[in-house]
Amino acid sequence: MAKIITVTINPAVDVSTSVDRVEPVLKLRCRTERREPGGGGINVARVISRLGGDVLAVYAAGGVIGRLLSELVETEGVAAHAVEIAGVTRESFTVVDETTRDEFRFVLPGPELSESEWRGCLEQVEKIASSQGYIIASGSLAVGVPDDFYARLAHSRGKPTAASSLTLAGSTLKAALEAGVYLAKPNLRELQDMLGESLAGRSSQVSACRRLVGQGRAEIVALSLGSSGALVVTKDRAWFSEPLRVNVLSSVGAGDSFLGAMVWSLSSGRGVEEALRYAVAAGSAALLAPGTQLCDPADVVRMSSDVQLNLVG
Repeated sequence: MAKIITVTINPAVDVSTSVDRVEPVLKLRCRTERREPGGGGINVARVISRLGGDVLAVYAAGGVIGRLLSELVETEGVAAHAVEIAGVTRESFTVVDETTRDEFRFVLPGPELSESEWRGCLEQVEKIASSQGYIIASGSLAVGVPDDFYARLAHSRGKPTAASSLTLAGSTLKAALEAGVYLAKPNLRELQDMLGESLAGRSSQVSACRRLVGQGRAEIVALSLGSSGALVVTKDRAWFSEPLRVNVLSSVGAGDSFLGAMVWSLSSGRGVEEALRYAVAAGSAALLAPGTQLCDPADVVRMSSDVQLNLVG
């Protein structure tokens, strides 16, 4: 059984391209497009696989786009299990304006899943998950999937521990955290929305993360702060990392790269501090790649030595 399982209930085929300038009305002649497998959990699995981790991607897929998605996942070399659905898997696309270097991201809603289809995804994970492994649930929920889908996944695993853990990212954190998870990785906006409060300063951010840990909602909270860095909080420690300065080509997939590298590092037996170092390096490395290409493992290893961590709080 795979040491790490990722779950993607609303995956996509990510299309990326560029044009001279984004303008209304005119036909915009695009450069050659790239198509890559996407959706939070699939992207995380791609990163873990590149870093040499033992990972299996479980995802819902249907129709002609779903078949293309499966082909792209296979081409990427990621072990996977697709749960067939009746609807057609979505596409998302990113367009770069070459004049301004602005990046435009268009995300389609995707198909509606029936109860039997989303329950089928839960059942598949329960069937193949190892009691000593990690489950990563990441990405948006498809139409028809209940808000507590990730919470159900957490409940199905029992109380998470470091060896048997559910790792979560994305906008459905609140319900899942009520069940208790091993690691939660919100960004600042998601955490503020969930708590209903502004977290403008470092001390307030550390305090909010510590509350989640103290309430038993997560053992580790990794808060990504975008261009302001990243913060990881446990029961006893809090570390902050300044961002690495890189020439940004695309921000797509930086969060997925961060999460993938962090769980890969933890699953390899490294401590939380070292896991944060690799996570920051992976998130920064993803910024060097155009479109949805994610991070290059050689860049992750090289850049990890440049990450400076400070104890805070």
